[in-house]
Amino acid sequence: MCHILPLSGCKITFEMEPQLYTIRCYCTVTVTGKTGVEMEALTGVSTALLTIYDMCKALDRTMKIGEIHLCSKTGGRSGNVVYR
Repeated sequence: MCHILPLSGCKITFEMEPQLYTIRCYCTVTVTGKTGVEMEALTGVSTALLTIYDMCKALDRTMKIGEIHLCSKTGGRSGNVVYR
């Protein structure tokens, strides 16, 4: 369970790779509070990708949602982190 946070911003962006039949989804979340928003970012990406799946499943039942992970995080006790 996640605690409720007053978010400062949330932005969903997509990168299309038609030759690979791939859509990459990114969710950038900002907050002025002292806690991290990793769960909110992961939830944003998951929801966006599940929505795409739901809208396209009639066209392709073999679609799959691949790896979902954090790309980077700034601030907090752990400081700035770039995930690989």
